[in-house]
Amino acid sequence: MDPEQLVIKIAEIGRENPSSPSLHEVEIFKHYFASGEVVDRNRLDQRDGSLTRREALTRFLLLSAVLDQGPDIEGIRQMLIQTTNELYRKEVRFLHKPVSFFSEIGVAIDEILTQHKAIREIRSSDWAKVNRSNASRYNLFMDNARQVLGYAIFRWGVPLALPYLLEKDNQSEGKPVENALLDYLESYDSTEKMTQQLKDHPRYGLGKAIGDKAAHLFGKWLVSSFRLTRKSESGWDDFSYEVPYDSNAGRILWRTGYLHHWADEQDFKKQNVLQPGKGKGNTTYIRVTNLRGMKAVKNVSPELWDPYQEICVRHLKTHRKRPQNLQIQQIQHVYLWAHRDQGLNVAHFDDGLIFIGTRYCLNHDQPDCQQCPISALCEGKTSNKDLILNYRT
Repeated sequence: MDPEQLVIKIAEIGRENPSSPSLHEVEIFKHYFASGEVVDRNRLDQRDGSLTRREALTRFLLLSAVLDQGPDIEGIRQMLIQTTNELYRKEVRFLHKPVSFFSEIGVAIDEILTQHKAIREIRSSDWAKVNRSNASRYNLFMDNARQVLGYAIFRWGVPLALPYLLEKDNQSEGKPVENALLDYLESYDSTEKMTQQLKDHPRYGLGKAIGDKAAHLFGKWLVSSFRLTRKSESGWDDFSYEVPYDSNAGRILWRTGYLHHWADEQDFKKQNVLQPGKGKGNTTYIRVTNLRGMKAVKNVSPELWDPYQEICVRHLKTHRKRPQNLQIQQIQHVYLWAHRDQGLNVAHFDDGLIFIGTRYCLNHDQPDCQQCPISALCEGKTSNKDLILNYRT
């Protein structure tokens, strides 16, 4: 397995198959688009009520990133869009006036339940068939929750409370509020630092309401997918955030052999990335979130160092000087950077992982390897079937 060849192939697939929320289906955003699904960038700073268009889109994407986890990404995105449309029709303008979500919590909860039921009726059977599961297990609430109140307050409420708090703080300091969230986000010198503080800031951090994956997904959408940021320097470009590794990424990168190109199985077990016996059917569970910060201990060739330093110091801005180790979760940046003249970037790589993981490299022992566009580069398909049979995410 050639890691560079694999990364570039995945990114090329992602470039052709982008994955992001269908903002043009949100009724209040329809006049934000010049044609079809293309945002009218010349009018992003035009006011829409109390906010700019740029700010309203940013608030929606933050909420979407927090919710965009679970077994059916498309179902989750449709639930959010439909709930947003219905709440705005009822004058619950929660993006423009976040406090309305809480003051009309009964209306909000009823609408979430209604839309969840509608999506489940449409998608659960097909989802169960593809994933070799039972339609009764279809659930879009995070953490497999069954109680809508906790889900609504924690997963919806926290990302809506952030712009509300920022508005209140700006008002008390005599600052404008039409870009309250975006002004705060852009106060950091890189997208990567922003994503970290989005979770960890002592006053404005979302804490456990947002994971590292969701924070990086938001950074990807803000900077690359929709290009809503007003900043253009190196810390706010297409290489300025980590890939939002999720279960799709963990499954694909393990099965192809990419991850164990950089470390041995025992190294991943020590990091608790691999958890024997904890996967479905007594398989080994891959907890890809534990990969963050893990260093490569194999195949670290000298030619990787200079571009990796460039990425860490000038783009991610996680280091002020040459890093001491190469972190596995950041190595694909080096290969993508080398092919930037082809227009490839971090967002394309993530989109490729999502496309492959949700259509071909499914989380069971019979993925669609015959149709998978990277099967020729996959060790699980070509030489080591155990990478598919014995591991789950």
